[in-house]
Amino acid sequence: MAEGTRVRTHLCGITTAWTEAEEADAAIAEIGAAIGERSVAQIVAFFSADYDVETLNRALTARFPGAGIAGCTMSGGISPAGGLDRGLVVIAFPRENFRIVSTLLDAIDHLDVERTASSVRALRRSLEAEDGAGLAPGTGRRFALSLIDGLTNAEETVVSAIAWALDGIPLVGGSAGDDLTFRQTVLLHDGRIHQRAAVLLLVETDFPIQIFKSDNFEPTDTKFVVTASDDEQRIVHELNAEPAAREYAMAVGLDPERLSPMSFAAYPLAVKVGGEYFCRSIRRMNPDGSLSFFCAIDEGVVLTLARPRDIVAATGAELARLDADLGGIDLVIGFECVLRRLDAESRQVRHGIFDLYRRYDIVGFDTYGEQYRSMHLNQTFTGIAIGRGEPGRDSGAR
Repeated sequence: MAEGTRVRTHLCGITTAWTEAEEADAAIAEIGAAIGERSVAQIVAFFSADYDVETLNRALTARFPGAGIAGCTMSGGISPAGGLDRGLVVIAFPRENFRIVSTLLDAIDHLDVERTASSVRALRRSLEAEDGAGLAPGTGRRFALSLIDGLTNAEETVVSAIAWALDGIPLVGGSAGDDLTFRQTVLLHDGRIHQRAAVLLLVETDFPIQIFKSDNFEPTDTKFVVTASDDEQRIVHELNAEPAAREYAMAVGLDPERLSPMSFAAYPLAVKVGGEYFCRSIRRMNPDGSLSFFCAIDEGVVLTLARPRDIVAATGAELARLDADLGGIDLVIGFECVLRRLDAESRQVRHGIFDLYRRYDIVGFDTYGEQYRSMHLNQTFTGIAIGRGEPGRDSGAR
């Protein structure tokens, strides 16, 4: 558990700071003092859902005038000092060696795909207009960060539209959370508060980068067919023509009346897409015995029960690969499913995850879903790793 306010300035010039202050105004005061007078081009903030968002928004805008502001509520924070159950995590991008533009996508629960694609293309053009170095798309120095309202059930459509218009620029991101209360998730963008929205940032840097995803599950032979569902609400009523919660509980050997987020984290479900398995995590059991999911679930889909692997070993192996590819990791901006955190807690290995946060300087938040290229995922850790290489060396963006 992180304590107090911590700050770190990385070789690339990004400053990260985090606090567990109880109130929003105190949190901003502490973060502002920690960052000091450093020149800041863009702030990205992840914050507790119980903060007064009006206060937080005003304080952020006042403390960092002239900087772009983007942020969202979280279900826990990630910092190099460990995990934060609550508080504020801030990433301050410098003006040197980074060029950043952002936009807001509103009313995403009724998304206009063409209008969204047009907005993303316009954002790409504005980045190119800012780019004095003239780097071309595909050089591996550009990436996109998405923050999406995690209660809209719209991530698949949003991510698909964004990825289509990005034309090869790699995307990672996370869905805003609210500590598993599922009441209200909030986003910030340049002085305004939003719901049912997404924020997209395009970043170009002179430092080597790679995007990544990591999971820790493997498929079993147990299959479920979705035989009755409400696709729009992501609710599954029947699996294998039986009440969904009961069929799932019987397969994993649990009492249907005692299913909990810990159960769903320990026994994930996955769907096979293009020869690869992706998690489709259960959000909650409903009073009628149906199951609500974090991802879209269509009738007729075949779900596979998965078994977890060693989460510390799997995550550590991916980070070690990135470290080798980049010639050393300077900073990781990460988006980790809240169910991974719960699984690590239940298996009493969260200390091992904290060790990785410290070793690789990871900052980010616990999400209601993760984005990776054109996919919306669950029970996954995605992010962007920035290398220690000299500005101008190209290592590619996987």
